[in-house]
Amino acid sequence: MRERTKRGTGVCRGIIFALILLTLGSVLAEPTTRTLPPKNSRAQQAKQSARQDDSVRTKPAPDLALRAGGERKSGALANFVEGLAFEENGEMDRALEAYRKVLNVDPGQSQLAARVAGLLIQQDEFPQAIDVLKDAIKANPNDAEPYQQLAFIYAKYLKKTDQAVDYANRAIALNPGDVEGYQRLVEIEIAAGQEKKALEVLDRATKVGSSDPEFWTRLGKLYVAILFKSDSQPKPDELKRTNEIFEKAAVHAGDDPAILKEVADYYAASQQLKEAIPLYLRVLELQPDDANAREKLATGFILTNQRGKALEMLEQIIKQHPDKYQPYDLMAQVLDDEARSLHRANRTEEAKATFAKVAANYEQSLLINPNHASTYLHLAELLLGPLKNADRAVKLLAEARRRFPGAPEIVYYLALAQREAKQSQQAVATFEEALHEAQRDEDDDVINAKFYFNYGAAAEQAGLYDKASELLRKSIALDPSNSAEAYNFLGYMWADHNMNLDEAEAMIKHALESEPDNASYLDSLGWVEFRKGKFDQALNDLLRAAKVAEREDPVVFEHVGDAYLKLNRTREALEAWQKALALDPQNKNLADKIDGTKKRLSKDLPSKTNPT
Repeated sequence: MRERTKRGTGVCRGIIFALILLTLGSVLAEPTTRTLPPKNSRAQQAKQSARQDDSVRTKPAPDLALRAGGERKSGALANFVEGLAFEENGEMDRALEAYRKVLNVDPGQSQLAARVAGLLIQQDEFPQAIDVLKDAIKANPNDAEPYQQLAFIYAKYLKKTDQAVDYANRAIALNPGDVEGYQRLVEIEIAAGQEKKALEVLDRATKVGSSDPEFWTRLGKLYVAILFKSDSQPKPDELKRTNEIFEKAAVHAGDDPAILKEVADYYAASQQLKEAIPLYLRVLELQPDDANAREKLATGFILTNQRGKALEMLEQIIKQHPDKYQPYDLMAQVLDDEARSLHRANRTEEAKATFAKVAANYEQSLLINPNHASTYLHLAELLLGPLKNADRAVKLLAEARRRFPGAPEIVYYLALAQREAKQSQQAVATFEEALHEAQRDEDDDVINAKFYFNYGAAAEQAGLYDKASELLRKSIALDPSNSAEAYNFLGYMWADHNMNLDEAEAMIKHALESEPDNASYLDSLGWVEFRKGKFDQALNDLLRAAKVAEREDPVVFEHVGDAYLKLNRTREALEAWQKALALDPQNKNLADKIDGTKKRLSKDLPSKTNPT
């Protein structure tokens, strides 16, 4: 049934094409002259009509009969449609036969002639293809398309370069504004090893006063194909030559984002980023949601390792166009990449300062254009991540939710921000709202294993341990092969609250099967062992967690201290806790624990006695 429908659709399209084709045909549309009957014959006609009995007439009425030209047009149309049906069924011989009947009526139909020639070429019937095209030229000598097709056949299949060049030149002479002719001639010269002649053809094309931007982009690409070698940089004069072509494309492009992006891509590919950036900005102005243009720009800066230069150029653009939001967005992206590089290099303070600059640029972008939801989300990620300003994130996302009602992703981010700001009960309520909105919109990008993990973490923070367990189990069920974090979180939650300890230990060990050297998971295992009274085993796993951790973790050191204390190794316990406090100086409970232990230790020490 599907195949029949597909074929039917193809035939319908063919009928439409045929109607256009044949309506325009000069031979098929034969002129018809209309002559009025003499005035004194109209009465006679009326009498004749009255005498005629239509019920016994064998000939159609004169106004319903097809004229000779109409019959030919109708027959040609039927043949064309029949040819389309045969071609779709793979019956190429019968299709050719039907198409040729159309060309017999009007051999000057260049598009159909080119189609027939293409089918004949597939069957290696080059002489017949040539005859069809030459007949088209005879019937319509001012059409360039048959000449282009002949040039292709003579160059590629007959290997007769001189004739191919001649036909290509004739096509150009007939339609100098059609870049196809120049491209065909360039391809012929390149295939013949005549690169210099190919460049001469392109130089000839540059003298055409075309206002078609596509003419200039295609011409520019042909220059690039010849002049730009993969193993070397183009020479300055070659670069200048090609730049002039793409500049003309940009001038004539107007507000066409597709052409502007092609020109920008050329500049970016040739590492002329200063020229590419304003064009990409213009593309983003015309198509604000063109993620491809934005990504190309940011990626280009990163891949060419010209971050500093990129920032310098963006600063210049911001000075020139302070009212444009796009440069601030791009500046933020480049700075964000720099900040993350600093963070990976453990240059923490520099990274933090650079992340602050990223946030400032996003904030400036939102001041100019507050209607970009993605900018709110980028800024929120920074505030919740490296900048650790959850309160500011909550305010920002509340504003975003007001501007973009019914956007589940924004509600989800707001719930995350509320959780990080320790607004536990509100966070749980907002997670539930995000869930309902996403389910209503059938938004699978929001409702996934990660969503349920984060919702579970919020429920745990709010003291809703049964709800947290349910949500974390759902997270695991949705993506069991990537649920080590959920297994660990659930196991640690139970251990921390001294509940379900056997199942907690099993959960944590399941997580460790995926990542045996994960410091957080090892700490969880040590802590559940601590809760079960296995203090020696707990200490071993906790010390291993401290050893393999990429960065010193105050929670791990506090747990190590707790284990030492249970083993009556008080001094070592104090040392571990003091390390933890140095990493987390705001931890009042830990400070009190250290003070209390020191006091007890001083009381337990024997008083000093005089040995004499």
